[in-house]
Amino acid sequence: MATENEPAPSAGDYPVPPMSRVVSYHRVQYKVKRYGVVPFSITIQAPRGFLLHCQTRIPVRRFPALDIPRIFNITESAHRIHNPITPEKLATLGAALRLDPGALVLDLGSGSGEMLCTWARDHGIIGTGIDMSQLFTEQAKLRAEELGVTDQVKFIHGDAAGYISDEKVDVAACVGATWIGGGVAGTMELLARSLCTGGIILIGEPYWRQLPPTEDVAKGCLAKEISDFLMLPERLASFDRLGYDVVEMVLADQDGWDRYEAAKWLTMRRWLDANPDDELAKEVRAQLASEPERYTAYTREYLGWGIFVLMMR
Repeated sequence: MATENEPAPSAGDYPVPPMSRVVSYHRVQYKVKRYGVVPFSITIQAPRGFLLHCQTRIPVRRFPALDIPRIFNITESAHRIHNPITPEKLATLGAALRLDPGALVLDLGSGSGEMLCTWARDHGIIGTGIDMSQLFTEQAKLRAEELGVTDQVKFIHGDAAGYISDEKVDVAACVGATWIGGGVAGTMELLARSLCTGGIILIGEPYWRQLPPTEDVAKGCLAKEISDFLMLPERLASFDRLGYDVVEMVLADQDGWDRYEAAKWLTMRRWLDANPDDELAKEVRAQLASEPERYTAYTREYLGWGIFVLMMR
């Protein structure tokens, strides 16, 4: 898919992987027929509403009607948390929210379900998670069984974009997938439609730890341009302008980034050993060869990530 895998034009020699669940605002819509090779339609919605539409042709068999790009199911297949927040920080966040037993929590883009499952175990919440990845949804269900919380959480394989809960919830979260609403503001609006009065919104989003000195450095962080992300004070101010109080936050650190990014490398290597003739082997090999250097040179130094706890004024 040339539209997703082209290297950044001036960001050094590092091939840019497909859109990151963590750092991308972009929404990709797949429109395919059931059989054969058909047009592949992609619409990219940037934070300020710019739209780019293009077409190519791909084999349908590798892109089910509802799933994320297969590359993510490969590189993050061993992840329990699909962002730079560690299990310890996720537990810190759960404690900081002072959740009552029976509190209803909605998680749009729930990944492998670690947040809902551990909070159900530790705090007695009742949770619903929606994610497009078939693999991650199945992993979430297995995690619920492992922790003995299957009667407290449910996981739905589906498109979280536009999802509104039938019952108002105490906490509505989108942790690292704000592309579902076309950006932060749209996702907050979507989450608010499921939220009870006085409820809490959780937004997981990147910010610049330090401002990239050039656009090339921003591209090395897998951003389209510097303006894709804000510095932390500006990010917090943006919530205020949307009419929300920031009442808590938990920020990732470089160790958390290492656990998210570096964990992919062993997964990729073992997948390559087991699948040397797979049609994605060349792409996975290219990522394994380039990502350690790209990540340590760019993302680790410049990009922060946090979960921000918000209440409407």
